[in-house]
Amino acid sequence: MPPSAPPFPTPATGVAGVVWDLGNVLIDWQPLAAVAAGVGEDEARRFLAGFDFGAWNHACDAGRPWAEALAELDRLHPEWSPHGHAYHRHFAAALSELPASVAVVRDLHAAGVPQCGLTNWSHELYQAHAAGRFDLLDLLDHVVVSGMERIAKPDPRIFLLAAERSGLAPERLVFVDDKAANVEAARALGLAGIVFTDAVTLRTELTALSLLPG
Repeated sequence: MPPSAPPFPTPATGVAGVVWDLGNVLIDWQPLAAVAAGVGEDEARRFLAGFDFGAWNHACDAGRPWAEALAELDRLHPEWSPHGHAYHRHFAAALSELPASVAVVRDLHAAGVPQCGLTNWSHELYQAHAAGRFDLLDLLDHVVVSGMERIAKPDPRIFLLAAERSGLAPERLVFVDDKAANVEAARALGLAGIVFTDAVTLRTELTALSLLPG
């Protein structure tokens, strides 16, 4: 008897699966909206301009509990305490689906292309505000959440973990992220990489990899 056909077509390029960043690729993430919901837009802009929000938030993405992060803010930066608490309390207001990108995920899913997520996201906030809210996540075979793994992009270990869980070698995967530094880290490990700018360009790039029909 002839061997069974593979569960998905093998493109000529060798890339057979997609690893997706979530924030600002499939799910719009706007911290300003969450902070403003608690303290107003002017104060929210002042906070995001005057406080190192990126580093503070990244620590939680890498596994730091939010209770600890907020307590540190209260202790060391009381002037920003209401703003940080507002971000945490109103986090859901920061999120919305990006329909054009999600349409690409749906088309890949219909074509049988393996897909997984790889997101820098606090495990607490992901579980509370994403896991049960966005149907697009059901189209992914799994999602590697940095806060759960206590490793965040661009740490090479988290890309290798995503590849391992996908069941595909890194060179059989393409990674899509809006941050060039993360894409470069993935490429250094052998993954193909796409810096996301918009869904139309993304669709063209995935078609060039033979993951979508031309």
